[in-house]
Amino acid sequence: MQDDLDDWEVQGLELKSQVKLLNPQDFEALTLKVFHYQAAFNPLYQTYVRMRKILVDEVKTIEQIPFLPIELFKNYRVQTGFSPILFDFESSGTTGQVPSKHPVCDPRFYQEHAQRTFESQYGPLADYHIFALLPSYIERGNSSLVFMMDHFIRESSSEFSGFYLNQYESLVNQIKSALKTDRKIWVMGVTFGLLDWLDSGQDFSFWKEAVADGRILVMETGGMKGRREEWIRDRVHAFLKEGMGLPAIASEYGMTELFSQAYADQDGIFSPADSMRVLLREVSDPFAAVTKPGKVGGIKIIDLANIDSCAFIETRDLGSLESDGLRFKVLGRFDNAEMRGCSLMVSQDLS
Repeated sequence: MQDDLDDWEVQGLELKSQVKLLNPQDFEALTLKVFHYQAAFNPLYQTYVRMRKILVDEVKTIEQIPFLPIELFKNYRVQTGFSPILFDFESSGTTGQVPSKHPVCDPRFYQEHAQRTFESQYGPLADYHIFALLPSYIERGNSSLVFMMDHFIRESSSEFSGFYLNQYESLVNQIKSALKTDRKIWVMGVTFGLLDWLDSGQDFSFWKEAVADGRILVMETGGMKGRREEWIRDRVHAFLKEGMGLPAIASEYGMTELFSQAYADQDGIFSPADSMRVLLREVSDPFAAVTKPGKVGGIKIIDLANIDSCAFIETRDLGSLESDGLRFKVLGRFDNAEMRGCSLMVSQDLS
């Protein structure tokens, strides 16, 4: 038994090291390593693979890997290995829903990975003053997004960076002060928070010059949280751009069940972390792949940063792939899925 424990620990540490140094051309090879590791040391995933009648040794390609239904994070402990669980990330949800829980054994790995992912697309955190408008997340206290943004705020080493609930006038005043420095301004907001900020009557002409200089980044992370009517992403972005005088609204795609994030500079076209890959399944057949660019399918996610949980997750989101096969759009949710915090209603005919 001790040999098994030692083997598990050595393999897990080695896989995390490889995720940190991952080159895109090595993605498939590392994915298969992670699959075999989790099929051996994740009891829930091992059972799921066996119930699917899949022979682990015969899995030679990404397409043969089974994806764990995301609902299992609600009622089961999804853990690979035997590390002590320090705490859980917990999903948001409306009253009566069972939240998803993602065990966290290595919070430093999560923080470093999230930082690498953001900085690879947007540059060093030290270049930003960070304003996190995340009221519903802050109120919960066990959100992966709040945990990530708290790390980002501290790493920015900015006297202006911080969290905000609904102190809209104070938020504007702080941004005005921050604009007197040479740093960029990053406002990260849950969708309803950004819309409420705009509806509060603030005059956004104060940052017109900074917008022209490319110093303003406003990013939505989806979700009305039951506070407002659900809008499709295009409507949200159009409303915010017009009201705030911005050429584009950026987006973040993440969830409780993932350690990796994807970011979109504009138009909701997400570029995933190097550790992340999106695959699509047919809406009416969970085992049939969708490969045609632009065609709508159910989103399956490979997240190689999920070494301590499960790297292969079948979500309840709908999306499409861009022509490069890597970037993707999120278009909504399956009709029979629960509403989730990151939900933006589907905006097109699935046929």
